[in-house]
Amino acid sequence: MTTPSQNSGQLSASFRDPSGFLFSRDGVLYRQVNRKYEHEYARLMESGLYDKLVKVGLLIPHIEADQPPAEEARAERSEPTGERSRSEAYKVIQPERVPFISYPYEWSFSQLKDAALATLSIQRRALKLGMSLKDASAYNIQFVRGKAALIDTLSFEIYKEGQPWVAYRQFCQHFLAPLALMALRDVRLNQLLRVYIDGVPLDLASELLPSRTRFNFGLLTHIHLHASAQKRYSGAEVKSRAGTMSKQALTAFLESLDSAVRKLNWNPGGTEWGNYYDITNYSEAAFEHKKRLVGEWAGRVKPALVWDLGANNGVFSRAASGAGAYVVSSDVDPSAVEQNYRISKEAKEQNLLPLLLDLTNPSPASGWANQERDSFYGRGPADMVLALALVHHLAISNNVPLPQLADFLAKWGKWLVIEFVPKSDSQVQKLLVSRDDIFPTYTREGFESAFRQRFNIREAVPVQESERMLYLMESL
Repeated sequence: MTTPSQNSGQLSASFRDPSGFLFSRDGVLYRQVNRKYEHEYARLMESGLYDKLVKVGLLIPHIEADQPPAEEARAERSEPTGERSRSEAYKVIQPERVPFISYPYEWSFSQLKDAALATLSIQRRALKLGMSLKDASAYNIQFVRGKAALIDTLSFEIYKEGQPWVAYRQFCQHFLAPLALMALRDVRLNQLLRVYIDGVPLDLASELLPSRTRFNFGLLTHIHLHASAQKRYSGAEVKSRAGTMSKQALTAFLESLDSAVRKLNWNPGGTEWGNYYDITNYSEAAFEHKKRLVGEWAGRVKPALVWDLGANNGVFSRAASGAGAYVVSSDVDPSAVEQNYRISKEAKEQNLLPLLLDLTNPSPASGWANQERDSFYGRGPADMVLALALVHHLAISNNVPLPQLADFLAKWGKWLVIEFVPKSDSQVQKLLVSRDDIFPTYTREGFESAFRQRFNIREAVPVQESERMLYLMESL
């Protein structure tokens, strides 16, 4: 099970918050709570807000740990004199470890929408008990046991009467703007979140959205007018921009945001991958045989973490999950990932995480010093990798040589379940229709020769009623 930057010491993703930070000691994740946050932490615990949020799965639980603070406490922000002082630890807590950290640009439309609605639900519940979210970063939300949950215990502040929601701009940039662009312009625009680490700029979102959205009250208010106000007041003094908002008005304001989010919808169409299993050449016997082999091999190896690469809507991910593994079920196609998430949500699956991932351009390390957000590879390796009906797409469609593919997969996991689809297969023939066959080594013999350089082939089984082979391999 993984989380960003698990080496011992302070974790790079948490350096910005003066209230505390994450650190790892002997492989255990802790969060130091600084004295600066003492009153807020006490209110969170004493008000009952922590218990209520944990009970409904909106906040990960923690225990107060009998541990000394981090060896090198992070420095607080510079004093006016320019001197820096070491922050004093108030408590050390041990949060529940998230099975796999994912990022907003890896989520389907419905995942981002559920994360947005969870954030608003947390804010409304906090407000009732005299607290408020001081930030609304999508990176503070993770999918735990199949549900969107807040992982930053230090995100709350004590509510002050008349104070507007300080996280409003961040919520619009991290959630509302990308959701509106995905729903009303193009679902692939969620990749803007990969470029803009603090959310999609509202002026950019306003320009990209269709003109008809100016007649949508929620989007007019929270994106178009919000963007105009940002531009208008960008050079103004803080005092001139300060306003007040009663608690009743703030509650109505949050309801307006919630309504704007809920009205945004996107339905996956019949893309090449979204309806893949409807057009594939598997017979029912071949399909069931393949599922059975995946389940049997996962049951034998007993991996804790499985990466299913090119998972489509997650059929074979569920075969591995049924054997007890936690499965990161990824695909390049937004429609397939959306379908996968909807299936998982409806079935209330707790050990499967659908994600959007392009293997030819996987999520890179990013943020400050390229260390705030781990690359996809940096969140591994997995115990087992599934690469089913994938090799021919990478080797033929993307010209990845088989030895390089073997090197790539060997770095991502100890065990590999991989399918070889020969040139005689109709799916490969489709790939070769529009291009020359420049792949003389793309044969079963060439495949096995390349992969033996990095793996021991433990089993090779012909898939029933097909020309395909399924392999169980162990990395050298």
